[in-house]
Amino acid sequence: MTQPTYIEDIAAHEGQAVRLRGWLHNRRSSGKIHFLTLRDGTGFIQCVMSKKAVGDAMFTQADHLAQESAIIVEGAARADARAPGGFEIDVTALEVVSEAKDFPITPKEHGVDFLMDRRHLWIRSPRQQAILRVRHEVINAVRDFFNSRGFILADTPIFTPAACEGTTTLFPVQYFEDTTAYLTQSGQLYNEANAMALGRVYAFGPTFRAEKSKTRRHLTEFWMVEPEMAYATLDDVMALAEGLVVYVVGRALDKRRHELKVLERDTSKLERVQSPFPRVSYDEAVEALKKKGLPFEWGGDFGAPDETALSEDFDRPICVHRYPAAVKAFYMKPDPARPELALGVDVLAPEGYGEIIGGGERATDFDFLVEQIKKHDLPQEAFEWYLDLRRYGSVPHGGFGMGIERVVSWICGLEHLREAIPYPRMLYRMYP
Repeated sequence: MTQPTYIEDIAAHEGQAVRLRGWLHNRRSSGKIHFLTLRDGTGFIQCVMSKKAVGDAMFTQADHLAQESAIIVEGAARADARAPGGFEIDVTALEVVSEAKDFPITPKEHGVDFLMDRRHLWIRSPRQQAILRVRHEVINAVRDFFNSRGFILADTPIFTPAACEGTTTLFPVQYFEDTTAYLTQSGQLYNEANAMALGRVYAFGPTFRAEKSKTRRHLTEFWMVEPEMAYATLDDVMALAEGLVVYVVGRALDKRRHELKVLERDTSKLERVQSPFPRVSYDEAVEALKKKGLPFEWGGDFGAPDETALSEDFDRPICVHRYPAAVKAFYMKPDPARPELALGVDVLAPEGYGEIIGGGERATDFDFLVEQIKKHDLPQEAFEWYLDLRRYGSVPHGGFGMGIERVVSWICGLEHLREAIPYPRMLYRMYP
């Protein structure tokens, strides 16, 4: 029996007999010929089935095959410059593994809610497959970037006893009979402990924010990579963030150009993502917004329209640094030159995609941190382990978090974050 072949490897089998296992994506007929578009998870290919080659019985079996029927096709791989993938299959045999009936997502237009209710089926479409393949490449690139630079992956817990990014966006979870735990908002605090043990570390996993936001930029569950470095300053953090973004975008262009073409992404805009990224202070950003006529006052945090306005003058991401301490997390280090500012940085993607990275230099002083914990009305007993990091060998350190879905959304040119993850969780969406 001919060994199974994947569509993505078909070029290596030109002129040979192949056996493809997959699903019927589309079918059309012309007289005594069926044109079957097969997908197998690695690609799509047209299979040309003539009555003369397969006989009446097999040809008739294919007459009424419905979309998404599971089939196995055998035939010869033939180069054809007109074919989307450069090859077609001349079918010699067809096996129906499982016949589908009335697949709900047809080639016609469907509404977003209809598609989201059937997300488990929608991900079979060429567009959604392309997005998920780019996501896979982004995640692989992130891991390769850090692994090849001496960073150690050190996982942080999903169940946490206290807030990291503020108490208003926590998801509480009953933890056995009498304890409430919270789904992690960030692994950063634990990352700091890991960095004091291992020097350079990163955590990579799902994070949760109970934000009642319905914007295209928010999910309640999203994936984040968080590097942390001992003996690092704000400048080191910005340099690392810049290097990571350039590497990830370059990797997507190198390995997933076909998928970006399927998505009709203007890759010339991604090719401009090169070092160095402009550094813009918060003060400068506020002045820029005022010059554009936006009603923004010093001291506030940037919203989506502000971020879009700030980034629209640049063809690559920008690093906005030194925000007012009042709008940043309790663990941010104050700027020694201006204590009202925190040594934090947000990286804003171009084309209106907004913040993709947030981070900065962490506070190292024990007394300052205790004061901040009290000021934010946080339970000090829950942070005693964290305070130990300042009791025993505190050093300058910093890091950041990069949201995977926001980066995927930007690289793919998506209108909404919901397509950047297989099963999005949003304010009014937890199914399927």
